[in-house]
Amino acid sequence: MSQRFGGEFSPNGQPKTQGKAPVRRPFDGKQPARSAGRVNFLFIAPLPLAIRAFFQDPAGLAMTLAAFGLLILSAWMTRDGVFAHQAYDARKIARRPAIPRKIFGSVLMGAGLGLAGFVGGSMASAIIFAVLGAGLHFAAFGPDPLRNKGVDGVDTFQTDRVARAVTEAEKHLSAMKESIGRTRDRHLQARIDSFSTTAREMFRTVEDDPRDLTAARKYLGVYLLGARDATTKFVDIYQREPKGGARAAYETLLDDLEANFTARTQQFLSDNRTDLDVEIEVLRERLAREGVRME
Repeated sequence: MSQRFGGEFSPNGQPKTQGKAPVRRPFDGKQPARSAGRVNFLFIAPLPLAIRAFFQDPAGLAMTLAAFGLLILSAWMTRDGVFAHQAYDARKIARRPAIPRKIFGSVLMGAGLGLAGFVGGSMASAIIFAVLGAGLHFAAFGPDPLRNKGVDGVDTFQTDRVARAVTEAEKHLSAMKESIGRTRDRHLQARIDSFSTTAREMFRTVEDDPRDLTAARKYLGVYLLGARDATTKFVDIYQREPKGGARAAYETLLDDLEANFTARTQQFLSDNRTDLDVEIEVLRERLAREGVRME
């Protein structure tokens, strides 16, 4: 479905700032998807197998289609593994993926190519294709994260609490983005992206200092859960009455939420700076008692 292009300088365009919080650019805080081109190629490369299958005997048809299915499943697992790895790298405290999708993708790639080689050749060909396919796939995409990532000096219990809270908060943001996508409205989608970027700044701040989690829990839980539910209800109303007043009320809600998240994040940063200043002052006093002079 086509979408109307809109921007700051387009007819009826929206200004960069609205309400209390500045509206960020659509790509602020985003990074290009890693290995996206190679992952997309994995979905295209097996297509000749699907065509060739229908020019073989029934046994060859079944095995070739099975090989095609394994290769598509490998591409799907690899794509999810790449996305999970990118999300893991973006967070300072994260759990390793429960399923090593990229490794499974390598195994499936080898199995699919091996089965295709067996249909068109011999067992030796199947083994060669399987080993080369799995090895090249692993070399191209690498392994999945195999260990949890945390902050040095913070106990495992605290890092687990932060990881769970941030994971749940990310689910709320994903649900908001999915719901607002049904409106096909670029401006509303950009507003959700802007709010998500602001919320993730708080996530990163909490990950830097897990002691902030207690104060941030209602933001990561109650406020985001309420924003998710409000987004779902707004989309339902907006699809029935696009010209109603629900849109203005919803955008005002996003402005208030974004301003509150920004202010709270800045407060966390200020508190962290105060803690640092106190630690520096205590260190200076200890050095002075030891007879060390600091200019």
